[in-house]
Amino acid sequence: MNVGIVSARYAEALLKYVNETGNGDAVYKQTGILEKCFSTLEDMRMLIYNPKATSDELKMRVLTTAVGGREKAAPELVKFFRLVMKNKRTKFLHLILRIFMEKYRETRNISWARLTVASPSEELERKLAGTLQEITGRELELETRTDPSLIGGFIFDMEWTRLDASIASQLNTVKRQFIEKNRRIV
Repeated sequence: MNVGIVSARYAEALLKYVNETGNGDAVYKQTGILEKCFSTLEDMRMLIYNPKATSDELKMRVLTTAVGGREKAAPELVKFFRLVMKNKRTKFLHLILRIFMEKYRETRNISWARLTVASPSEELERKLAGTLQEITGRELELETRTDPSLIGGFIFDMEWTRLDASIASQLNTVKRQFIEKNRRIV
């Protein structure tokens, strides 16, 4: 069984369903929360993926709690989780959510990017977002992370492009050049 095909089909079904109900924005936000939970919480992944260790009801409680509780969970998402569990596809849920988010952004003309900075800078975020919106004509969804090891500057990732303007990277470049030059001398 091809995991990518199965996940893509479920993601497309969820996208079609939320487009019919008109609740796409709420479902998209909640899938973003769940995707981050899956990415960072190994215990949650193990609980959801394990077909025998936990009941579907416990899995449903964990998933709805992650998005703010059963009352706040989008009904489309709850119904979708039930379908995934009924068809025993919970091991694909993380990938399904990622593909859904990509497809949703594609249909809404949204680009996603990650900005990693040594220290937070709202001005840099505004400038990058404004410039990219002018260039691409698309709305930009920017995720910002802080990494003090960069020393200064930033790393910007968008789709298949990376712009590394960090001081740490520049220092590594100088270091490599210094080592190369000294090898030739010896």
